[in-house]
Amino acid sequence: MNSATQVGIEEGYERWAPVYDHTINSVLALEERHIIPLLGTFEEKTVLDLACGTGRWLQKLVDRGAGAGVGIDSSAAMLGIANAKRTLRGRLTKADCLQLPFHGSVFDFAICSFALSHILQLKDAAAELARVMKPNADVFVTDLHAQAYAQGWRTSFRDKREVLEIEALPRTVVEIAETFQAAGFECVEHAPLYFGEAERPLFERTGKAASFSDACRIPAILFCHFRTPI
Repeated sequence: MNSATQVGIEEGYERWAPVYDHTINSVLALEERHIIPLLGTFEEKTVLDLACGTGRWLQKLVDRGAGAGVGIDSSAAMLGIANAKRTLRGRLTKADCLQLPFHGSVFDFAICSFALSHILQLKDAAAELARVMKPNADVFVTDLHAQAYAQGWRTSFRDKREVLEIEALPRTVVEIAETFQAAGFECVEHAPLYFGEAERPLFERTGKAASFSDACRIPAILFCHFRTPI
């Protein structure tokens, strides 16, 4: 998007926070359409929403009965929006994913949604995540697919003033899988996710109906399912 103003991660999410939950986002809709059927119940399980933003996934995990759940993010602005949600109060911590404020072997499940491309030290982040996961724990990871990035797709949004593009470092499925495996994870699955008819109305509502068919031919999201050894 040539007309977008490029901004750093901190500024980008500070400006995105006020409108994040109110913006029609077909990429997030696709992600939820794929992941939600994979989620079971989380009773008596401890869950982590890594780079939780406004708490979108943490809220869904709590709604599914998570015995204990926590979200961490480095953006005070995004956490401020999350903390305004009654069920998430007391579950949020401002922290860096390279130094998680938890003991080892704490979590049964973790999700990291659209954050890997903002993490420069991916190897260190994967190792830190492995440290806090219990044996036989599941981790779901998503990010904008590298092929979509190559086609010009970006992490961007419009605030009250202009269109902004947040700086990112796209990574291939091979790089992500190898990094997590080196940290001790098993790669259960990795899959490209494509737009389908379920997302067509969102394209129409945002005035992008003409680009829908072309968008469906490009892998929009990379989904990875990792698991720690027993």
